[in-house]
Amino acid sequence: MGSRKRLKAEERKEAMKTIAIAKLNNCPTSPRKMRLVADTVRGKDVFEALNILRFSAQDASGRLEKLLRSAIANWEAKNSGKSPEDAELTVKEITVDSARMLKRIQPAPQGRAHRIRKRSNHVTIIVDSAK
Repeated sequence: MGSRKRLKAEERKEAMKTIAIAKLNNCPTSPRKMRLVADTVRGKDVFEALNILRFSAQDASGRLEKLLRSAIANWEAKNSGKSPEDAELTVKEITVDSARMLKRIQPAPQGRAHRIRKRSNHVTIIVDSAK
């Protein structure tokens, strides 16, 4: 490995120490509904985001809250000895992508059939320390 490549790899490794990632795959909620909830917590402090999600009425907020707790736990596992309160963790990035779609048929009048698309999504949360 060349010296430039090794230096870049070390820089990338150092940058990855401050962030933590959590993923939720094939969540049975439509991506549009999940994005509405995800947009409310993007860029916020982690504990403020947890409060927003806890008291939100949407069904997707419960799943996002659990995922955010997982991201915080992943950060704590990477940075043992540090507390998330002192590091001022923020939700750096949250992405909602569409996943598989279950296709079902619903009977319609006059012998026709309508296709029902049951959508699901993938959510990725990246938590980063502000310091």
